[in-house]
Amino acid sequence: MRASRLIALLLLLQNRGLMTARQLADELEVSVRTVYRDVEALGAAGIPLYGAAGHAGGYRLVDGYQTRLTGLTTDEAQAAFFAALPGTAAELGLGEALATAQLKLRAALPAELREHAERIQERFLLDAPGWYGDADRVPHLAAVAAAVWAGRAVVLRYRRWRAPEEIERRVEPYGLVLKAGRWYLVAGGTSGIRTYRVDQILETQSLDEEFAIQDGFDLAGHWNGYLADFRARLHTAEALVRLTPEGAHRLGVTPTGTGWTEARVPIESIDHAHREFLRLGTDIEVMAPAELRSRIAETARNLTTRYEGR
Repeated sequence: MRASRLIALLLLLQNRGLMTARQLADELEVSVRTVYRDVEALGAAGIPLYGAAGHAGGYRLVDGYQTRLTGLTTDEAQAAFFAALPGTAAELGLGEALATAQLKLRAALPAELREHAERIQERFLLDAPGWYGDADRVPHLAAVAAAVWAGRAVVLRYRRWRAPEEIERRVEPYGLVLKAGRWYLVAGGTSGIRTYRVDQILETQSLDEEFAIQDGFDLAGHWNGYLADFRARLHTAEALVRLTPEGAHRLGVTPTGTGWTEARVPIESIDHAHREFLRLGTDIEVMAPAELRSRIAETARNLTTRYEGR
């Protein structure tokens, strides 16, 4: 751990020039006292750095010195691909490796390209999770990711929505996908290639069994096909509704005038449409199917009874 920190400190000075002990401590997330000890250790190892006292003081490397410690480790190389998603790297257990990899990459770049890369990092940010709801807890993500890296089979105890709600399966993890802040495992098994939500994994057991991914399998291509199939199954029915101009706007329907607009809209299921249409309040009237109209009318009666009774 300390060797890694010493390299990080050295690369920080190489990349940024003069830095105070407090700045170094903040970057490395250690105390100023620890920075003093690390600087002494680097000096004892023959690294040509010096410290200047005073308001404009700090530590810097002797002009012209360049470390050769810029080769990436395996973890750092993997982490570099998550540079736009530091939270994702941290979830996979690669947070520290990512920080070190970025330092090494900066150290290897010419000054002009280094400045360009830093400007991009300062001005562009990718925030993958959606707005609503807390992020899923994924306590088994690191174990699943390790199985993906190593190409080893695992036994999952998994919770699903239909009976039996808990199942146990031996799977061969082909890859991980992060979609809208939620992790999915794509894995092969006796029933073919399946997709599992990582936050629904209850337990993992690593097996000492290597496997070979099916010939021709492409993770991105498989995921795109999975999404297309999901969308095709998503809207299997439709509803006839009347909408106010505001309701039409909120539902993405083009209004036919300033009054009510009649439209047919695709729905996933009666339950799902019931929840979604209730959000529109008085801006929507469901005409068909009859079951959906009846469900919403019953909910409206229950709400009226509840609020009038107080």
